[in-house]
Amino acid sequence: MRRTKPFFLFLLLFPSPLFAQQLPVPPPPSIAAKSYLLTDYYSKQIIVEQNINQRIEPASLTKLMTAYLTFAALKQKQIALDQKLLVSTHAWHAEGSRMFIEPGKSVKVEDLIRGMVVESGNDACIALAEGIAGSEKTFAEMMNSEAQRLGMKNTHFANSTGLPDPQHYSTAYDLSLLAAAIINDFPEYYPLYSIKEYKYNNIMQYNRNRLLWTDPYVDGIKTGYTENAGYCLISSAKRGPRRLIAVTLDTASDSLRATESQKLLNYGFLFYDTVHLYSKGQAVTSFTVWKGEENSVRAGFTDDLYLSLPKGQSERLKATMESQQPLTAPITAGQKVGVVKITLDGKPLAEYPLIALDNVELANILVRGWDSLRLLFN
Repeated sequence: MRRTKPFFLFLLLFPSPLFAQQLPVPPPPSIAAKSYLLTDYYSKQIIVEQNINQRIEPASLTKLMTAYLTFAALKQKQIALDQKLLVSTHAWHAEGSRMFIEPGKSVKVEDLIRGMVVESGNDACIALAEGIAGSEKTFAEMMNSEAQRLGMKNTHFANSTGLPDPQHYSTAYDLSLLAAAIINDFPEYYPLYSIKEYKYNNIMQYNRNRLLWTDPYVDGIKTGYTENAGYCLISSAKRGPRRLIAVTLDTASDSLRATESQKLLNYGFLFYDTVHLYSKGQAVTSFTVWKGEENSVRAGFTDDLYLSLPKGQSERLKATMESQQPLTAPITAGQKVGVVKITLDGKPLAEYPLIALDNVELANILVRGWDSLRLLFN
């Protein structure tokens, strides 16, 4: 038997504006990029997309994974910010963008990170890779393992820098997952991506993300360029409680990757809302439990639950909660016990698992026997 508890979200969560006017949402802007993507960081929903699973050469966007593993190594205390790493000849000989470290000299991890993030230094990436894994080849294996863990199914890394290689590729979707993971998993290091300039070895270099200068809401995250990849940019902006991530790949110029990314961000902020449905650990309902020491269990969610919607539609949402019946003990906190189904104007929109917030132990033999009889006639 299924037990259903319907209720209206707008009565509980959303003030219903008396004079709200429903305006049509315009189509997404035309974007001059080979592939692109706009996602809502909190809901993880895609707002705009084009060729998001097409394999591309990620160029220096690769450095986001190099940074992710570096931040993880810091968190796990495998390395320290004030630790010095010896610069190898291999790192010094790195082609492309550099922070101009010198072979045979030691450089602080903190400086190498800034050289990688702000200056996009290939030499800094190799020095960090060698310091963490012993060799860049081993580090690339770590990158691929982490990519799989993050759900980057169409990605393979051959190096830490993004220099061209036939076995080095990714997609707009996979790269958006990586950018979101950095913001979520390492909030203490993400502000590095908003630094506009960095001076090392008496050489001042500037962050290539033009949006840091033109949009006060943009606070990261990475540019990339090779001849085959074109001009690429992953940008993120936070306006009030909302955060969006835009990916534009293979544009024709440095200025174009910035303007096209700005178009995506503006569209998402102007015409969509991020609706906070439920909070992590919040008991949103309770379900009957059979054969347990308790006759009910509280149900909720493991994470904050968000939904992305065109502006003005949130008050037309409705949620129905359904339990898995018969729900019998023992029940472990975190176990799926039901689902919540979200509809908009009666049409299915989303479905999320409901999890038990408490343990329910198995009752004694008398209670179990009585509940067994009740279930026979229920």
